[in-house]
Amino acid sequence: MAEPVSFAAARDEAEAWARHAGIILQEHAGRALEVENKGDQDLVTSADRASEAYLVDAIRRRYPNHAVLAEEGTGREVPAPYRWLVDPLDGTTNFAHRYPFYAVSIALERAEPGHEGAAGRRGPIVAACVYDPVRDECWTAARGEGARLNGQTIRVSDVPTLDRALAATGFPYDFKQRPEESLPFFEAFLHETQAVRRDGSAALNLCYLACGRFDAFWETKLHAWDTSAAWLVIEEAGGRVTDFRGGPFDPFGAECAASNGVLHGALLEVLGRFPRPRA
Repeated sequence: MAEPVSFAAARDEAEAWARHAGIILQEHAGRALEVENKGDQDLVTSADRASEAYLVDAIRRRYPNHAVLAEEGTGREVPAPYRWLVDPLDGTTNFAHRYPFYAVSIALERAEPGHEGAAGRRGPIVAACVYDPVRDECWTAARGEGARLNGQTIRVSDVPTLDRALAATGFPYDFKQRPEESLPFFEAFLHETQAVRRDGSAALNLCYLACGRFDAFWETKLHAWDTSAAWLVIEEAGGRVTDFRGGPFDPFGAECAASNGVLHGALLEVLGRFPRPRA
């Protein structure tokens, strides 16, 4: 029988792990980095690897029967009632260039019966933490218990219209090969919103939305470890996350559209003007 897991306890454990991983990142930030290219625009550094090694080991020690999906591939994908989704450093390009906007992201997913070994989404996210070690800001959530920033309850904004909204986005790693899949959305929102920001960490962008700093967000071709924790934080803060047509959000899918909820119809209307990006 699966070990019962308290969502609140898992949230608090994730926070402790994320904060320690943040210390590891900050220690590496002051050193010469080993940087590798996973693709034309996709980097991995020694800091990613050190952070992930710590996080995966901590999770395995505490929950030896849980699966772990981690960005750099050191996780353990096995049939299990729970799976941890780990991004040891969201914003690696920023980190490598000493641009201070990056985070650690950890989410706990509970498998639906019969989906314990599925490769994609298995079930709901039930606990989450996103930690920014530069600003010492930590967003946490447990399903049904609200969202917090450094222990204080947060809510999304109440901005009612796109023309008053501050939006955020990012470009996928294949942007240079397929700019036509991203630029039309970007140009449209430059006209429709008050302003658009693009600063290189989807996890932080989404958490900024959860606490009212942004009002809308869209991006394509993100990974489950980028979005899963922040997805729960947004929903617990009263916001909404879907695909580009308003369907259920799938962190393993190609589309992420998020808002304060009030703006979601307007956000989807703009996204619906253009062909859906290829997966």
